[in-house]
Amino acid sequence: MAVPVSSFVPRTRSRFGIHLQRITSSNFLHYQPAAELWKDLIDLATFRPQPTASGHRPEEDEEEEIVIGWQEKLFSQFEVDLYQNEAACQSPLDYQYRQEILKLENSGGKKNRRIFTYTDSDRYTNLEEHCQRMTTAASEVPSFLVERMANVRRRRQDRRGMEGSILKSRIVTWEPSEEFVRNNHVINTPLQTMHIMADLGPYKKLGYKKYEHVLCTLKVDSNGVITVKPDFTGLKGPYRIETEGEKQELWKYTIDNVSPLAQPEEEERERRVFKDLYGRHKEYLSSLIGTDFEMTVPGALRLFVNGEVVSAQGYEYDNLYVHFFVELPTTHWSSPAFQQLSGVTQTCTTKSLGMDKVAHFSYPFTFEAFFLHEDESSDALPEWPVLYCEVLSLDFWQRYRVEGYGAVVLPATPGSHTLTVSTWRPVELGMVAELRRFFIGGSLELEDLSYVRIPGSFKGEHLSRFGLRTETTGTVTFRLHCLQQSRAFMESSSLRKRMRSVLDRLEGFSQQSSIHNVLEAFRRARRRMQEARESLPQDLVSPSGTLVS
Repeated sequence: MAVPVSSFVPRTRSRFGIHLQRITSSNFLHYQPAAELWKDLIDLATFRPQPTASGHRPEEDEEEEIVIGWQEKLFSQFEVDLYQNEAACQSPLDYQYRQEILKLENSGGKKNRRIFTYTDSDRYTNLEEHCQRMTTAASEVPSFLVERMANVRRRRQDRRGMEGSILKSRIVTWEPSEEFVRNNHVINTPLQTMHIMADLGPYKKLGYKKYEHVLCTLKVDSNGVITVKPDFTGLKGPYRIETEGEKQELWKYTIDNVSPLAQPEEEERERRVFKDLYGRHKEYLSSLIGTDFEMTVPGALRLFVNGEVVSAQGYEYDNLYVHFFVELPTTHWSSPAFQQLSGVTQTCTTKSLGMDKVAHFSYPFTFEAFFLHEDESSDALPEWPVLYCEVLSLDFWQRYRVEGYGAVVLPATPGSHTLTVSTWRPVELGMVAELRRFFIGGSLELEDLSYVRIPGSFKGEHLSRFGLRTETTGTVTFRLHCLQQSRAFMESSSLRKRMRSVLDRLEGFSQQSSIHNVLEAFRRARRRMQEARESLPQDLVSPSGTLVS
């Protein structure tokens, strides 16, 4: 179970209640016939141990209840016997423990009998974490990562660096060495550990390592999380331990959180500390973001587009890449001088998906533009930016071919949009052009990509594409996330109504663009039917233009 430290009182005041009790010999419970169990329960009093000659009652040794604080050291009988011998002391901590044990002996002995603790500084914590097994195999050999993680767990919280300090190394290592990968493939989360133990040896045989059992493990990491394993007992009932050996014993124990409640003045002081901490963190974030929120000029609309070239499918050749650009209308629209309105994706091989071959690009791009409608009385329909794309292929011999051209009007409404652009390419009549395209690459290309639609530089009334032969190719999928910003969105004056009328007209422009695309498709189909009739022999076509049956 992992619970935040905030659910406890401060760490130094955390208290844990442990109750340990010997039930009886497990052999008695395992082999006693059920029909005679009630009869023997009546006679259990006759087996009650009697006081010894020294006056100590063994039954007091069979039940123990104690309250332990965080990182509170309770010595085991083994440690008492060990540190009384000065020759066994090797480190300053050993000499400190020796002094504490001598003081306990002079003051009447230690208060605990079977329950004791290993704190974060004891050797047992080191050995316990180094001896953790990842599998149940008896011949397991710890890997390099297991050894490194064991070392990381032993790092103290007071060795942590200051948060928010300047990085001393690069964030990204483009060419990591093998040693760099081995040394950095660990999660550095410092821990403080404490083990609550029990000596379940027979009476008058305490102090043997083989009888030591872990009742509970407490860990606190640098993120302020206390891990209690196993969980607090609560209403689940006590935990049980069955000892091994010839004389098996059955013990039960409970773990409770008995930390004292914080006083009102302490809670108020803690709230002030947290308030001050959160306030300074808020100021730090504000210093990173800035206090001034960038706004557009009055009467202007700012358009943000975070886009992605998702995929292309249905093309003849492999190894595709897409060249795209955004054309802004010449009137009312502008973009920052540093803004890049074009891009080229990486070359991507295709994968079979059903009957089509699909190239997945996932190429991101972003741009912003400004719309400033100065003449509010004008009823002219405002134009909207257009996204053009050109799909090309590049083979092993560096031969490139134009696979298709396409264009789509950017959505006039904010939000997330997925657009599928149908493409076409110009073709030449005859077999020679196709053979040239296959063997040496190259094909007919448009000098002006905006010719896919009506070019922005065109000033006439009618744009003729007579004589241009085309072939429908594949489709390109774009995913666009559009964001619009304007003062009119938050003002309740007449500016909102003016901008609303502009947006309504933009929506109408979008609908008109869709209708225009449909009409264009009908015109193309009609032109192809006319070309098909012209290619048929004249004796099969009637004067009215219909086929003769």
